[in-house]
Amino acid sequence: MWATPAHAATGEAVNPWVALAYLVAGVFFILALRGLSSPSTSRTGNRFGMAGMLIAVATTLVTHDIANIVEIAIAIAIGGLVGFLIARRIAMTAMPELVAAFHSLVGLAAVLVGWAAYLNPGAFGLLTTDGGIGAVSKVEMGLGIAIGAITFSGSVIAFAKLSGRMSGSPILLPARHVINLGTLAAIVVLTALFAMATGPAETLPLIVALTVLAFLIGFLLIIPIGGADMPVVVSMLNSYSGWAAAAMGFTLGNSAMIITGALVGSSGAILSYIMCRAMNRSFLSVIAGGFGAEDGGAAGGEPREQRPYKQGSAADAAFMLEQAEKVIIIPGYGMAVAQAQHALREMTDILEEKGVEVKFAIHPVAGRMPGHMNVLLAEASVDYDKVFELEDINSEFAQADVAFIIGANDVVNPAAKTDKSSPIYGMPVFDVDKARQVFFIKRSMGGVGYAGVDNDVFYMDQTMMLLSDAKKMVEEIVKALD
Repeated sequence: MWATPAHAATGEAVNPWVALAYLVAGVFFILALRGLSSPSTSRTGNRFGMAGMLIAVATTLVTHDIANIVEIAIAIAIGGLVGFLIARRIAMTAMPELVAAFHSLVGLAAVLVGWAAYLNPGAFGLLTTDGGIGAVSKVEMGLGIAIGAITFSGSVIAFAKLSGRMSGSPILLPARHVINLGTLAAIVVLTALFAMATGPAETLPLIVALTVLAFLIGFLLIIPIGGADMPVVVSMLNSYSGWAAAAMGFTLGNSAMIITGALVGSSGAILSYIMCRAMNRSFLSVIAGGFGAEDGGAAGGEPREQRPYKQGSAADAAFMLEQAEKVIIIPGYGMAVAQAQHALREMTDILEEKGVEVKFAIHPVAGRMPGHMNVLLAEASVDYDKVFELEDINSEFAQADVAFIIGANDVVNPAAKTDKSSPIYGMPVFDVDKARQVFFIKRSMGGVGYAGVDNDVFYMDQTMMLLSDAKKMVEEIVKALD
């Protein structure tokens, strides 16, 4: 067998072809990230990622002593089949919780690999001349296990919140900040003690305690975070999974894992930062607790004052839409729940045939994961050049005849600009109040967004509420337009 980077500590020379193969795989992963940065190149990006992973897996199998290649092939086939079936059957509305579930698997894999390396260090090329595990290797192992465990338990909670199996409201524990900081400090101390300890009698209790506390802190970090912050949480967990893989890459001496983990970890961290900026919140404030966690938020469930509003019909909306020159559509999670994107695309096609300019405005935190709305619109074959980010289109609402809001709420709430007591104050939002006419599709007046605050847009003079299921309402508008 060819010598791999994991054997470098034993004095074996690393085969240059192995390093080259991992380098090529890393280049493919970089190209994959570049492709995934735009909907128009996302398919190509996915193909680059698949090619890179194929090279990395094939190289690893060829360069390592495999106990039973048949068993590994069967495991790969089963995993591939399960992934294929899930991808074919999963609804687009369930994509956020699916991503969270996949993150949990990455974290669990890091924990299992770390424990395998601890229990059988010789198979991983980690034994030193005195027959033990080096301190540096134990630090890498401890970090990989800790980050992986945090990723796993945190992703499980995120999955439960996103799928409705757990309340999306923040669950606040007494003295949670003290508990969290104390647990994180204990993990750091345990990692240091584990690195300095010698012999199984000393190291085993330490690595067990480290693993248990890491699983616990992942749970404690996510349960206080409310549903409005879930896009940031998904991105953050994606970053954690990358760093866990990178830490395991150092343990195994696998440069492909280091490169891949660093790419995923850094890109997830950058995306989390961008999304926090889009919400005018700091990363630490998200970790400290989600929207609705403060007194006076939606968590209190206090009834809102009844205010007058205008309600319209599909026929009213159709008449005004075909008279308009420019329409800006703002989709949100309600569109995803109703699966209204195809009907919305049909409405767009009809309006454009009638000479109406139609654009789509996407907020960075719309939906339940980064890019959720972009994926839905791409599924409905909406042209990419019609889709714009907040900073690119917000100035156009003053020239728009109609702002057509379908299932969004917090991202169009003017309280973010005017009400300092609001939990969303300071978050950049769409200036829909500047449009000549606003159509707002939502199921009923009783519901509010994930931030749990009422929306003054409902009650503006130029707003017409279209109270119905989003897909049903858009389909009725399409019929009225024909």
